[in-house]
Amino acid sequence: MDVSLEIRHLKLLAAVAEEESVTAASKRLHVTQSALSHQLRDAEERLGTPLFLRLGKRMALTAAGNKLLESARRILLELEQAECELRARNGKTHGLIRLSTECYTCYHWLPPLLAKFHARFPSVELSIHMEATNNPVEELLAGRLDVAIINTNSGHKSLQVAPLCNDEMMVIMSPENPLAARHSLEPQDLARETLLLYPPREESTLLNKVMLPAGVEPYRIMEIPLTEAIVEMAAAGVGVAFLARWAVSPQLESGKVVARSMGDEGFRRCWYVATLRNQPRAEYLSAFLQLITSEGATHLNRLCASAAAL
Repeated sequence: MDVSLEIRHLKLLAAVAEEESVTAASKRLHVTQSALSHQLRDAEERLGTPLFLRLGKRMALTAAGNKLLESARRILLELEQAECELRARNGKTHGLIRLSTECYTCYHWLPPLLAKFHARFPSVELSIHMEATNNPVEELLAGRLDVAIINTNSGHKSLQVAPLCNDEMMVIMSPENPLAARHSLEPQDLARETLLLYPPREESTLLNKVMLPAGVEPYRIMEIPLTEAIVEMAAAGVGVAFLARWAVSPQLESGKVVARSMGDEGFRRCWYVATLRNQPRAEYLSAFLQLITSEGATHLNRLCASAAAL
């Protein structure tokens, strides 16, 4: 790539644009006014276009300058975040943890853990990558995540996996649904029901691991991305959902919805915490993983036990 500008040019562009003054910008950047003016002229000469209009002592962006400022701010922010992460990997306490789970409802148990984690590491940011929910393992292997909460242990040699907890997925429905009279259900019982699924339907646990293996085709499907909306739809009798029992325990306790096991043994999942095996670990990342596998596991098991008692 033939790039003419340097990081110093982007920094001075942002400073002059925000201060609207070469004098104020030079003080902010701790360089002399003449040096900053020289760098600005250098940038304009490299691009072959003016970046500012000199309106007396005030500096106003040209159209070209405004366009470059948009890119400069984005580049400088990404660079700052990258440097922050790299410093953290060298043992600093500032950094970023990129997290995703294989289930939308798993985010519900994070807040109590984060409060405790941030009390110890207040300068570490946690970024939840919701877009990776459907493929956290692939994102982890691609280096776009640091931690993934998964319910399928792929056994990939590049992953380090630790057990977290077990839970049960159940059919959630309105108390008025005739199926609510059953103690447990079989896949064929859902043959005439509208299924309330997270998108994309091609990755649905209910479809791929329960109904289709039993030779049962869905009658109607509604894709809904939010757990709360799914529960409301189920409570209204629009259809049935397949959710973790602990994720809807408040609604079960209130009688808003009811839950029935799939089969006599129920449909159970094992949850794991996955990281890259050879990933450099800062102190804060190790502490976060320890918190999840100890207190997080305890918290989740308590949720599952409480939900099972309803």
